[in-house]
Amino acid sequence: MKITSESYVVFVSFITSFFAVFLSAGIVLGVPSIADEFAMNNVVQNWIPTIALLVVAVFTLPAGQISGKYGVKKSLIIGVLIFIFASLGACLSFTTEIFLLFRVVQGIGMAFLNVSAMAMVVQAINPQNRGKALGFTVTGIYLAGSLSPVLCGFLVYNLGWRAMFYFVIPFLVLCLILMLLKIPGEWKTYEKDKIDSIGYLIYGIGILLFIYGFTNLMNTVGWVCVIIGLCLLIIFAYYELNVESPAFNMRLFKNMKFTSSNIAALCSYLAIAAITTILNYHFQYVRNWDAQLTGIMLIITPIIMALIAPNAGKLSDKIHPQKLAAFGMSIATVTLLILLFLDANTPIYLIVVAMILQGVGMGLFTTPNTNAIMSSVPPKETPNASAAQSAMRTIGQTMSLGLLTLVFAWIMGSLKLSSEHADLIVQCSQIVCMICTVVCIVAIFASLVGIRSKDSFNLDR
Repeated sequence: MKITSESYVVFVSFITSFFAVFLSAGIVLGVPSIADEFAMNNVVQNWIPTIALLVVAVFTLPAGQISGKYGVKKSLIIGVLIFIFASLGACLSFTTEIFLLFRVVQGIGMAFLNVSAMAMVVQAINPQNRGKALGFTVTGIYLAGSLSPVLCGFLVYNLGWRAMFYFVIPFLVLCLILMLLKIPGEWKTYEKDKIDSIGYLIYGIGILLFIYGFTNLMNTVGWVCVIIGLCLLIIFAYYELNVESPAFNMRLFKNMKFTSSNIAALCSYLAIAAITTILNYHFQYVRNWDAQLTGIMLIITPIIMALIAPNAGKLSDKIHPQKLAAFGMSIATVTLLILLFLDANTPIYLIVVAMILQGVGMGLFTTPNTNAIMSSVPPKETPNASAAQSAMRTIGQTMSLGLLTLVFAWIMGSLKLSSEHADLIVQCSQIVCMICTVVCIVAIFASLVGIRSKDSFNLDR
């Protein structure tokens, strides 16, 4: 049977999406080992997963316009090359500073992977099969989340933390070969537009200051950074409305379905992203499990997501996607309500129930919400829509981990994370879950607002 170029597009998108998330989801298993080797305190340790996501948030919008101007396939190839280079660099690091520098570079590669892979699927696949194709791409994301704890836990426990970074390289090399040999097309939507360098600079500095300040709200510098960051983001929005070739088309937010879906995505990831780290710390520091056993336990949520996401994608082609999204977030909220009481005496079966509900809820939310975002814009704006949903995801994840860093620094100061401070870790986790529960409820209302909007979805591709 002949394999079509569309099939290769879906496969490459699946693999690149998988490995863009693989280290983001799995590196938490290696964080204790990395922190021990480089003698990091709890604040620096929490920056290991956070710093790459922060860079993704900064570079997502530039990646959207660059991929639209020069081609999504070409941008995806560049992203893969950067990611491979950064993975090798992280493996060869011998100081905290060098390691975190290569995590920064890796974040740049991740930004291009996230935007270009999704945009290529939307532009290359028949509109009637868009939800199904996006479902497979999102399944790659969730499958990475399900397999990475087990694989990374095994690799860290048996071969050391560097094995996680070496593991991704051959798969990404395969994607490079397939893109060069089996995907002949290229997709450009902003070919005649100029690169908005000023807009990128304003946005990049603004989001960097805002998120960095958000993680340091206990001191004056943090508040100053947040205020300046917000001011720059407001300036960015105004500037983009008045420039000929904007880095991001702010007028897309006039469509309430687009706006509400993006707000829901931001809030959902802010509320949910920290849960994996909380459970990882709970298992390794509070219950004294090793990385391998912890990884096996953490497989529950993402594998449920991976099973549900494709079917949710199909349903979102037939049922209003924001109805599914609101229902999914309602289920995910129950997870946080259960974890509000997480401590050393919480029965394992109750934790498992919470993880299953999280998987079901996020599986029902993410693919329909992504379909709602991508379907609410004209064909030309597909890269912008892809950049928006990627930005919401990474900003939400970064703020979630930033919230974790903030609360841990507030409660624990500069203490090193260890079993000796299990009570403090439990206290920090409960406070984070309390805040995230409120944010999760906001995500539900955002989806409900989109359902009531009179704006329509654009099904012409």
